[in-house]
Amino acid sequence: MPESGERPKKGRDMTAVAHEPITPAEGLLATFLSLDTPEGFRAELIEGEIVVTPPPDGDHEDYISLIVRQVIKRSKTDMDFSGNKGLKLRSGGGCPKDHAIPDGTFAPRELRLYRGADPWMPCDGVAMVLEVTSTKPQVDREAKRRCYARGGIPLYLLVDRETTSVTMFSDPEKDDYRQHCARPFGKPLTLPEPFGFDLDTADFL
Repeated sequence: MPESGERPKKGRDMTAVAHEPITPAEGLLATFLSLDTPEGFRAELIEGEIVVTPPPDGDHEDYISLIVRQVIKRSKTDMDFSGNKGLKLRSGGGCPKDHAIPDGTFAPRELRLYRGADPWMPCDGVAMVLEVTSTKPQVDREAKRRCYARGGIPLYLLVDRETTSVTMFSDPEKDDYRQHCARPFGKPLTLPEPFGFDLDTADFL
């Protein structure tokens, strides 16, 4: 032992371990992934903001059911569907990766994307995502639209209950979709390939 007042000699057992500082983005992601939300609530990380959504009402779920039923019956490509699949998406502006849970995620059955997938899976192979507006409609109209475009998801179908319209966004490039086609409830909306049919929205009214 060193005498009183004498500095201890440096040794291997006293070597300090240097750690890389945690960036704000890493801290936010860690906070998000450790969230314990109430049952039925949905937490997403969208453009650097944690968005928590309460359980949906019945009308919200009815719109999803109307669309899924038609896709299963009429799509030219056999599709798998998930109403609760977490997707990891590329982000912009130094934010952590976006973590979104679309109201609906469609992928060709032949890919079997959901089998064995992690709770937050990459979006490669996803053919279309679906959102029905609820308590935070601007998130669906703008922020999530940009997230899905950055992720390269070919098609984004938005059912907007406030404007009583349904919009198909397509041709993603960078932070947005270059094309969109909107129809009022009651008018058919064409779903491009690999779906290849006109979505009947008469029952949306």
